Amino acid sequence: MRIAIVNDLLLATEALRRLLASDGRHTVAWIAHDGEEAVARCAEDRPDLILMDLQMPRLDGIEATRRIMAQSPCAILMVTATPDDCEGVFRAMGAGALDVTATPALSGGADGGALLRKIARIEPLVRLPERAARPQLVSATAPTEHAQATPDTLVAIGASTGGPAALVSLFETWTPTPEASVVLVQHIDRRFAPSFIGWLGTQIAWPVTAAMPGALPQPGQVSVALGDDHLLLDARGRFAYTVEPADYPYRPSVDVFFANLASHPRRVGKALGILLTGMGRDGASGLYALRQSGCPTLAQDEASCAVYGMPAAAVRMGAAERVLSPTQIGAWLQRRFGNSSRSMT
Repeated sequence: MRIAIVNDLLLATEALRRLLASDGRHTVAWIAHDGEEAVARCAEDRPDLILMDLQMPRLDGIEATRRIMAQSPCAILMVTATPDDCEGVFRAMGAGALDVTATPALSGGADGGALLRKIARIEPLVRLPERAARPQLVSATAPTEHAQATPDTLVAIGASTGGPAALVSLFETWTPTPEASVVLVQHIDRRFAPSFIGWLGTQIAWPVTAAMPGALPQPGQVSVALGDDHLLLDARGRFAYTVEPADYPYRPSVDVFFANLASHPRRVGKALGILLTGMGRDGASGLYALRQSGCPTLAQDEASCAVYGMPAAAVRMGAAERVLSPTQIGAWLQRRFGNSSRSMT
């Protein structure tokens, strides 16, 4: 891939340049030393991937990411020497960054090989051909349109690029309710998952916890998948993790969890699927499986997406029965699960 480097520290820039050169599969498209320069360079020469620093003079990585995604969208990986800046990291992901990782050699001896593996996982998404998925018909008997929420409904949400901001918007219009357990699969490095869980818990009214192996989804609570392995529900309906399928570019995979939920005997007619912004197609086929099993399904609309990839694939294959903005999705959920008198306090 052609990869651009955006970093104001010469030492970091050189470390990244040497790392890419040592791999042999990638070339450095250009180097910028602040966000303003990066926005201008990207408009002239759009690379396959940008390695973007978080804190820079003139224009930081958050605003640079926002402008690039609006003007010359491409894949952006935040590579920062301050990975503990949770607020900045997740604001950048909300602006459209794919993921975040530590700068090699500048943050406690972070392994350069880890960054190369991260790039290798992103490459299939960048190389993904832009072709429409084959349309598929959803069974006319699927009872999704008028299916009623039950007291133990599980609301499954999948998100990737731009997910943090979309999630905050969704939960702004949906107050906690004991009638729903929420399980979130957000594409994020496991190292940053605990920070993400803590950050999200400060942004929304719902309690947010990790989906720990052996635990049950809890009513009125958001359980977040940890990275590295795929989340699913075991035969008892408890959280479990699996390494298979091993060749998926993202771990945890939205598709794996959605498909598991669609076929789970304890969740037939008691689930609801939501697919938010993200690059690629993860979650589209899983959302289709949920709709085929009789579950209501929703996808984020193009206008509100940081990257209209995952929801677009779902819409093209007939997986989403409703296409709404995150705010509208939250309002729809609020109506579906009852008014504030039944909400948690």
